[in-house]
Amino acid sequence: MRKFEKYLQAQGYMTRNIDYPSTRYPIERMAEIVAEEVEDAAESDGEGRLHLVGHSMGGLVIRAMLKNYRPSNLGRVVMIGTPNNGSQVADFLKKVPLYKAAFGPAGQQLVTDQSTFAHIFSPVDFELGIIAGTRTIDPVSSWIIGYQITNDGKVTVESTRLAGAADHIAIAANHTFLPSNKVMWAQALSFLRDGKFHR
Repeated sequence: MRKFEKYLQAQGYMTRNIDYPSTRYPIERMAEIVAEEVEDAAESDGEGRLHLVGHSMGGLVIRAMLKNYRPSNLGRVVMIGTPNNGSQVADFLKKVPLYKAAFGPAGQQLVTDQSTFAHIFSPVDFELGIIAGTRTIDPVSSWIIGYQITNDGKVTVESTRLAGAADHIAIAANHTFLPSNKVMWAQALSFLRDGKFHR
């Protein structure tokens, strides 16, 4: 997200690029870790609205964080390629040792059956814009998901959708490279500024 961060800074935004231990903890614990940094930013980065932007699992961490901690100056939220309804790739790989080692406890929460995890997420009662990708470069993931289903190589467009979102847009980009996609940058900026994507 560093290139995107620099882009936002060039547009006049103060930014914090928050990292979290994505392979060590479940999503709800990572949300607590991120909340500490968000709270610090809310208190020390001056006046104005505090917007949140998350790629992939980062969007889920934001949803989990907002259930238990919400900045008083919360602005808009942008999710980029976030598997809000899980990923068929996670369904297929969840018991594979290499996947379990690489993605840790949170990787088990990326499955399409969200029934046992729904309680950790906040309902959407904030301004939310969702950006999905439609280009895959991974034939294995495409085979798992199904070639006829529009996806970004990890997450289907439909899986990114979330009830209550203010806007949703799909762009021709791959999941891994969504953060460095300049079309995504412009669309995210449009939502942060205007509360809607540019069409």
